[in-house]
Amino acid sequence: MMQDNAVFSVIDAKKNKLKRNIINELYRSGPRTLSQLATILHTSIPSVTALVEELNIGQWTHGVGTGAAQFGRKPSLFALDPSRYVTVVADINRHDVKLIIFNLANQVIYRLDVDLHLDDSETFLSILREPLEQIVREAEVRNLHVIGVGVALPGLIDPARGLNYTYPHLNRPNHSLTDLLQELFNAPTYLLNDTKATILGEHRFGLAKGKNHVLSINIDWGIGLAAILNGELLQGASGFAGELGHIQIQESGQLCYCGKVGCLDTMASAYALIQRVKAGLLEGRVSKLAEEDFEKIDVEMVIDQANAGDAFAIDMLTEIGSELGRGLSIAVHLFNPERIIINGVLAKADKLIRRPIEQAIDKYCLADYRNNLSIEISQLGEMAKLAGAHAFVMQSLLDQEQIP
Repeated sequence: MMQDNAVFSVIDAKKNKLKRNIINELYRSGPRTLSQLATILHTSIPSVTALVEELNIGQWTHGVGTGAAQFGRKPSLFALDPSRYVTVVADINRHDVKLIIFNLANQVIYRLDVDLHLDDSETFLSILREPLEQIVREAEVRNLHVIGVGVALPGLIDPARGLNYTYPHLNRPNHSLTDLLQELFNAPTYLLNDTKATILGEHRFGLAKGKNHVLSINIDWGIGLAAILNGELLQGASGFAGELGHIQIQESGQLCYCGKVGCLDTMASAYALIQRVKAGLLEGRVSKLAEEDFEKIDVEMVIDQANAGDAFAIDMLTEIGSELGRGLSIAVHLFNPERIIINGVLAKADKLIRRPIEQAIDKYCLADYRNNLSIEISQLGEMAKLAGAHAFVMQSLLDQEQIP
């Protein structure tokens, strides 16, 4: 009897692995015929047919029409069913919190923006609970089943352990961000650095798609860097790879919030841009920005004035871009990328930030590194990070055999 149970257990394990492979293929590549799935999975068409029928019953997959055929009857196409299973993504940053429900077709089916700034305290978690409960209620009303939760956060994050070392109070035992999310959604929860989430989104859906060696520079209130090398996300031993913002650029520079001096963050982030702008205005630089409320000057105002031809605003963006390019030249020599994608709030400046970055890389990099390198502004914007966190959840669930 025990031997029979063991045989059934092996058969079930093999079936579940094949089901996960089907889900993975449909998630990555889109609709497929039974014949295509059989070829990709190295199994028979009858076996795939039976597995897909079970997945259809479980609302994991469904038919989506027919494919092309050279002769005879057109084959049926199958795709992931977007009606039942979803992931929840939380984009938590220094500006606000965005809570998103994604279906299996990578579509946003619900979004809640929360005016809550990331703070390293238990108070932050207490305030966050109510909007999270609103997402829970929304999923229940729509009869959706949350299979996983992904959180994109700034800071030094170890995704394997689910810890954020930059915001340690979010990790406290019995009262942590991960505990809160798992309690509310009753689903596996995964933490990921926000810039790494961004490059995953670009690699799956954006300008890094089909590329094997790509860097993404996230220019926000801090500076983040993430890398796709040999087609895979570079994590590093503890998940910390890519902290370009804390490479020292100026030995006698400003004190960074990390405690070091002269970090790239202090010279080329959105925060550094505003500090430069305000210092210039106090020195008497002529600009339309001088007509604005001094304390309310923000990045969008600077970009708007630069686009309108304000020389001072253009100078400030040029200086920031030059510093970024100097810092990026280090990463170019280390990783030899084929493409650099610019994301974050300063990406809105488009060519006004891209051109000085290109010029600085031309200046500081060996010419052979520059020959096959393109520098692009993200076309996905904030969706790169959100979709990337969703993709990270899906891949983690499949790799850890959490579904179906």
